[in-house]
Amino acid sequence: MTNPTGRRRAPAMSQEQRREMIVRAALPLVVEYGTSVTTAQVARAAGIGEGTIFRAFGDKETLLAACMAEAVRPDDTLAHVAAIALDVPLEERLIEAADTLRGYLARMGAVAGALAASGGLRRDPRLLGAPSEERRAAPAPSDASGERRDVPSGTSGEGRGAASEASSEGRGAAEGPRGGAGRAFSGREASMAATRDVLTGLFEPERDDLRLPPERLAEAFQFLLLASGRGGSSPLTSAELVDLFLHGALKGGEPG
Repeated sequence: MTNPTGRRRAPAMSQEQRREMIVRAALPLVVEYGTSVTTAQVARAAGIGEGTIFRAFGDKETLLAACMAEAVRPDDTLAHVAAIALDVPLEERLIEAADTLRGYLARMGAVAGALAASGGLRRDPRLLGAPSEERRAAPAPSDASGERRDVPSGTSGEGRGAASEASSEGRGAAEGPRGGAGRAFSGREASMAATRDVLTGLFEPERDDLRLPPERLAEAFQFLLLASGRGGSSPLTSAELVDLFLHGALKGGEPG
């Protein structure tokens, strides 16, 4: 289709595509500014009018919830791990998987941390990892007059709780269930199972040479990846972590 100048028009975006585009533009700003990010900043980054954001999301809090949901969503990360070539050595496969999964956890933590540190997010099913049906059904927040609210209200403590509980669902991709909101339990279990499945596939070619079944090794590797990102002044690199996992703590050739 062409316009009166003879130039071909770009295909119109669907509402879902537009929402995805806005979230991609907003994520780095959320990491930098937390809840203080403005819809005007997001609009400039996305190259759209500010009104487009409100037509797509209704208010800023809903946009922030969408950003949190995107940050904890492991689909693309798991697809990358599942696509790792199986004709390279197991050690190289696991290093690439570790880099990918740790990168996902870091990105999720950056968004959750920024939202929590800046405060202002009230507890909201759309942010806390509720099932998708409940998130879609949750009403958009409004002030006492019923008008949409651009800047969410709430205390910094509530913001910390919201980001912490939402991030627990994302950590489920490597960790599995550790309590928290019951409504997020099944989501964390599903993420755990999906991650374990793709990691199992990386061990599968060496099944006959492994000391334990691929499924058990994949589960152990999940927990090791998560633990490696918790504190410490000098965290292990992915290569060091994989070397320790495959070869143990003792130097080769020394007596046990």
